[in-house]
Amino acid sequence: MKDLGAEYLAGREGVQLFGLLNLYLEQEQRFQPREKGLSLIEATSENDNTLCSRLRNAKVEDLRSLTNFFGSCTETFVLAVNILDRFLALMKVKPKHLSCIGVCCFLLAARIVEEECNIPSTHDVIRISQCKCTASDIKRMEKIISEKLHYELEATTALNFLHLYHTIVLCHTSERKEILSLDKLEAQLKACNCRLTFSKAKPSVLALCLLNLEVETLQSIELLEILLLVKKHSKVNDADFIYWRELVSKCLAEYSSPECCKPDLKKLVWIVSRRTAQNLHNSYYSVPELPTIPEGGCFDESESEDSCEDMSCGEESLSSSPSSDQECTFFFNFKVAQKLCFPS
Repeated sequence: MKDLGAEYLAGREGVQLFGLLNLYLEQEQRFQPREKGLSLIEATSENDNTLCSRLRNAKVEDLRSLTNFFGSCTETFVLAVNILDRFLALMKVKPKHLSCIGVCCFLLAARIVEEECNIPSTHDVIRISQCKCTASDIKRMEKIISEKLHYELEATTALNFLHLYHTIVLCHTSERKEILSLDKLEAQLKACNCRLTFSKAKPSVLALCLLNLEVETLQSIELLEILLLVKKHSKVNDADFIYWRELVSKCLAEYSSPECCKPDLKKLVWIVSRRTAQNLHNSYYSVPELPTIPEGGCFDESESEDSCEDMSCGEESLSSSPSSDQECTFFFNFKVAQKLCFPS
């Protein structure tokens, strides 16, 4: 096995990889949702006028369906979730606003990540998502989200770390490159993104936990040693790593069960009848425009019960993924053959 020490870092490839890793580590806290805001959502009980973790998770499932339907990449989905969580952790949002906000997060992420020819039109996204908003509503909400996030929409996410860690590992292993599937790791990350609690984890730690668990299934001592060196370079706290690793392991085990709806990389194809298509068309044009959106309060450090922006954008939001997505086969089979935890 190659050495991750000074001799390797002196090489051009090593300098580039670890230089990029250092940059990601510097940026990750800046783009992480506020933990206080996420905790308030987690602690909120379900009622008709309050945003809770179940509604947030359902909206992320909708984002996953949208990205699958329009053939968007995993990066678009992960960035859309990051934008959504950063906004929800900052502003107090009512459930009726969530559908409009979710569509806006998807469109904002797609414009950053996708090639211009692959960016869906606002009208198409409105019709497919059935968010009961007009194009002007979307434009106005996008402006609010962008302003509240100070126009810092392009973020360093767990997917960035996952790709970089994966590249570093492959650069140092003597084993077959295909044994560590990036597609499988991305699907596992998407599964974690569908649960609010993982937005509280550092992206670097979440990515490392996913890789560690996958290496355990491969029972590769060499890969484990490489990850240990990456963990040391990233200065990941042992207690944090063990805590999040157990949560990730539990989440992926649940997603491997046949009773659970799982992420899938297949592009969704929805076939509708002419009458259904006509209803979609009519419902889009029958939606009234939103009233003016007054600016209200947001979460701050001293007061947790500020008023919310009155962002009225329709009473209904998608509560579950389409049935066609539920019928897709999940390609991830989670089996841990042997516990190979990092030494302290």
